Amino acid sequence: MKRVYNFSAGPAVLPEPVLRKVQDELLNYGETGMSVMELSHRSAPFQGIIDGAKSLLRELLSIPDDYHVVFMQGGASLQFSMIPLNLLSAGEEADYILTGSWSKKAVKEAEKAGGVRTLTPAEPLEIPAYKPENFSPESKYVHITSNNTIEGTRFHQWPDTGGIPLVADMSSHILSEKIDVSSFGLIYAGAQKNLGPSGVTVAIIHDSLVGGAPDTCPTMLDYETYVKNDSLYNTPPTFSIYVLKLVLEWVKENGGVEGMQKLNEKKAGLLYRFIDDSQLFHNPVPEKNRSLMNIPFSTKDEELNATFIKEAEAAGFQFLKGHRSVGGMRASLYNAMPLEGVEALIDFMGKFESKQGGF
Repeated sequence: MKRVYNFSAGPAVLPEPVLRKVQDELLNYGETGMSVMELSHRSAPFQGIIDGAKSLLRELLSIPDDYHVVFMQGGASLQFSMIPLNLLSAGEEADYILTGSWSKKAVKEAEKAGGVRTLTPAEPLEIPAYKPENFSPESKYVHITSNNTIEGTRFHQWPDTGGIPLVADMSSHILSEKIDVSSFGLIYAGAQKNLGPSGVTVAIIHDSLVGGAPDTCPTMLDYETYVKNDSLYNTPPTFSIYVLKLVLEWVKENGGVEGMQKLNEKKAGLLYRFIDDSQLFHNPVPEKNRSLMNIPFSTKDEELNATFIKEAEAAGFQFLKGHRSVGGMRASLYNAMPLEGVEALIDFMGKFESKQGGF
């Protein structure tokens, strides 16, 4: 069966060369005579995998030496709890910028562990610039969701926190564009969008934020546990880490993060341009805050949206239905989405629009 174009927000499309390599190595990884899924996490072959994954991520993101790279489980949702449990002690507080559904969930968990001060943009789809005076001088960290998969928004510039550690959920756009890691105290990302399959979560943590968790913090929720044990305190998601390493190799072979950004800007530019010129479809996000990765769009009629989604699926364009909280449609253009997939979607949208009377 021909592969479809998968526009899912996550778990998302993976590079086809990576899938083929997984298939080729599935029964016999590295002449071990067994599948990578059967390898002990204490074995030399798996140590090579996890070391290689860390090294590639450091190279691709130019991660400074005073940052740790750790692999965990639980997705970004578990990080919502781990961050305050590690970085807040009794009576301390943090600032959270609310820009969408995921940052709201992060706040809900943080409130269970410490004091939370929230900052909400005046306009739901606009994210302004933030300056030091916007934050409490007592804040231990400032948390952002840097790209919002549901709303299709992003920060057009990072908040200037005046030295307060900036913590970012980059699940949906890590590796899609260049970032200066040194601007952040902690970056975390669920892998199932740009890094690999679901099951593994990556965190990039400055050394100053490791080792200060209260004694009440559970061992498996303490970042120091992962740092001291090279992410091998217990059995990690070995297969997911293996595929993540292959994805990182693919990114490197295709121009690194710079190459990904150039392609992503082209893909998103084409789709936004079509939507902006369309008489049928529209996108509500101000241009400066538009996501490169997640592009919501809709018609003004819910029945017509449903018809579009149904016909698109029949034509091989999968998972274009928007999140239930906002409706409409959403196209996620992660690194592994090929340019021809976006071009094919635009062609389909154009033909669909031409069939509608009055447009």
